[in-house]
Amino acid sequence: MAPSSLQSELLAQIDDFIVFISCVEGLSPETVRAYGQHLEAYADWCESHAVDGLDPSSRGLRSYLAEFRRDGRASTTVAAHLSTLRSFFRWLEYSGHRAGAVPLATVAPKQRRELPHVLTAEELAALFDAPDLSCPAGLRDAAMLELFIATGARISELSRLEVGDVCVAERQVRLLGKGSKERIVPLYARAIEVYERYLENGRPNLLRPAAFGGDACRAVFVSDRGRAMNSDALRYRFDVLKRRAGISSDITPHAMRHTFATELLGGGADLRSVQELLGHASLSTTQIYTHLTPDRLKSAVARAHPRG
Repeated sequence: MAPSSLQSELLAQIDDFIVFISCVEGLSPETVRAYGQHLEAYADWCESHAVDGLDPSSRGLRSYLAEFRRDGRASTTVAAHLSTLRSFFRWLEYSGHRAGAVPLATVAPKQRRELPHVLTAEELAALFDAPDLSCPAGLRDAAMLELFIATGARISELSRLEVGDVCVAERQVRLLGKGSKERIVPLYARAIEVYERYLENGRPNLLRPAAFGGDACRAVFVSDRGRAMNSDALRYRFDVLKRRAGISSDITPHAMRHTFATELLGGGADLRSVQELLGHASLSTTQIYTHLTPDRLKSAVARAHPRG
């Protein structure tokens, strides 16, 4: 069945929006893919319910979101879909297209904010012992883990890392975060040592199996076949190391980022500095880590309070 004229217009606007957030705003491929999936689900629902997707009623939008709840989806999923719709409708207004105000006014479901998982010292030690340092792939895996914990980078940021982004002389790395925002993160001596060992003894051997040019020659992390590794490839290697280390299956690469932030705050770093190192746009996002470091807060009160 051919789509209606309203459906065709909605799909055309969605396509333009995806191009905008990808090429103009420079959002990560993972974010662009998520937005596309959310809007595809919305367009399908609008077509099946004969709803004008560019001007939905408040009742219609509540009905759409209610289907997620009836399916047992988490409130975070509902909030993510609503957030995507808000971004889409703000873009429609910005672009001069007609846009309903309902998505912008709809209140997101209240979410229970869960504390992020942080690795223990024992888990970190087991994880760092997992790579086989006698082979090129093991040197690569060790460098990946070291840069994870040294920088607090997202896995997408590590996958985009190029050799020129790591300055050994200055002991720092340039990361490209959300919205193509750059930030510089200093590296400690151990991270530089592990990275240099991989760069000298591991990466050249990994590039040999196939003389791929272009991105593979610039990418820091390359596969056993000499190809640049994307986020999925790095995540797979992390899972292999996690199983080898015998640590919880709940641990994800993002837990390394949480551990990085928590360790810094526990060591006395101020919240603003941690915000900058993580690349958070809002300080409120970084503040969740203060719940994990009560001892640090007690120490701060004891040092700074006049009656402490």
